Amino acid sequence: MVMDNQTVISHFLLLGLPIPQEHKDLSYALFLVMYLTTILGNLIIIILIHMDSHLHTPMYFFLSNLSFSDLCFSSVTMPKLLQNLLSHDPYITYTGCLIQMYFLLYFGNMESFLLVVMAYDRYVAICFPLHYTSIISPKLCMCLMVLCWVLVTLNAMMHTLLVARLSFCKDNVIPHFFCDISALLKLACSDTHINELMTFIMGGLVIVIPFLLIIVSYVQIVCSILKVSSTRVIHKVFSTCGSHLSVVSLFYGTIIGLYLCSSDNNSTAKETAMAMMYTVVTPMLNPFIYSLRNRDMKEALIRVLHKKKLSL
Repeated sequence: MVMDNQTVISHFLLLGLPIPQEHKDLSYALFLVMYLTTILGNLIIIILIHMDSHLHTPMYFFLSNLSFSDLCFSSVTMPKLLQNLLSHDPYITYTGCLIQMYFLLYFGNMESFLLVVMAYDRYVAICFPLHYTSIISPKLCMCLMVLCWVLVTLNAMMHTLLVARLSFCKDNVIPHFFCDISALLKLACSDTHINELMTFIMGGLVIVIPFLLIIVSYVQIVCSILKVSSTRVIHKVFSTCGSHLSVVSLFYGTIIGLYLCSSDNNSTAKETAMAMMYTVVTPMLNPFIYSLRNRDMKEALIRVLHKKKLSL
């Protein structure tokens, strides 16, 4: 249907990654390994926390939710990326594009909120250890999680509905490997002022403020730890905080640079590389940073495997 030189399109063309044809098989194998690593690592965390009663604590409750969110976040983009690497017809339907964008926003925002909640949990545990159980109660944990799920649902739904109201021209080529909201806004024929304004405002609330809260919490943790005389404890906490902050900086830094500090000088290849960091690399690294390097998780794995061995 054509109205006022605008076309109601039924599909979009995802250009994917700028990979030469002769390297696509190798790239497919690499991304498949990364995706399977993400799925396996996060599944192991979820299963261990569920099966081992020693891990039924607030910290691991939040961690299991983060692993579930990472698993889903990666699954929103990676299967389509893998399919398009082998396909010569990398199309996605209009409805499928909106659904992908919705869940990308949903689980991306959920990761942001969970990182804040986990930073707050660590702040209370290190700075107020004697009051930890009274502050981080099971009721508070459930309230925080319900609040996170509600907020991300409303935010993702708002952006999706705002995009759904737009009209699109004949150009349906998305120079990306997923339906990115900024790429869709560039293709729209109708006025996108409201969309851009809400992206900037909600981006500040969902990304910038949580990032600042995490930085503040870690500064408080470091200040508290420096008062401890034990060099071993200081080294251990600094090592853990450093690895956590590296992933946090990678996740928030790429999103802030891509969506809130975007520039016309940014090339498509640069934007794609930045998107890869927070959609593919971060969900894969989180299991190693937050748990597989953790002594409690290693001991839980040994206990679970020992129980299985005894049952056999």
